[in-house]
Amino acid sequence: MARRREVDGGAGEPDPRPSREEVADRYGDKIYSLAYRLTGNPDDAADLSQDVLVRVLRNLDRYQPGTFDGWLYRITKNLFLDHVRRSKRFRLEPLPEEDWRAPVSEEPGPADIVDRRTLEARLERGLGQLPDDFRLAVVLCDVEGLTYEEIATATRWPLGTVRSRIHRGRRQLRSYLDANADTEQGGER
Repeated sequence: MARRREVDGGAGEPDPRPSREEVADRYGDKIYSLAYRLTGNPDDAADLSQDVLVRVLRNLDRYQPGTFDGWLYRITKNLFLDHVRRSKRFRLEPLPEEDWRAPVSEEPGPADIVDRRTLEARLERGLGQLPDDFRLAVVLCDVEGLTYEEIATATRWPLGTVRSRIHRGRRQLRSYLDANADTEQGGER
């Protein structure tokens, strides 16, 4: 979960407005990835991604060059939270083990693979236990690699609120992992 950030328009320059054709090609995977992290379900993530793309394409002419990624994150966040508010029974399910197949290094050993899958599955279950705002803040920061300032811009939360939600979300996630470390390892081995 390393911090990284790419600015499409260059250092300090606003992102140029992409064409309608570029939006899905260039940003579709990024939108789906964020939607999947927020919903924890491939079907819900596909629905949310489609809703985001429709909203972006419908409002592309209104986009004022700035940070296009931030605009996408804000739209995704708003649609996700709208869905949560409407459903009131929104529930995250843990990701299936096979969805976490990602190489740890160039040549991971079997123990590395088992440890990584176990940790990632536990992290996903822990993210599912966080309140929506904390989960969003932690995912944007630790998974998507946004800075606190970028998260504040994308969510329209004050910077102090961003810091607080990330801190509290990480603390709750750590507590969940500590509380479930022994039971999950015992049940999986």
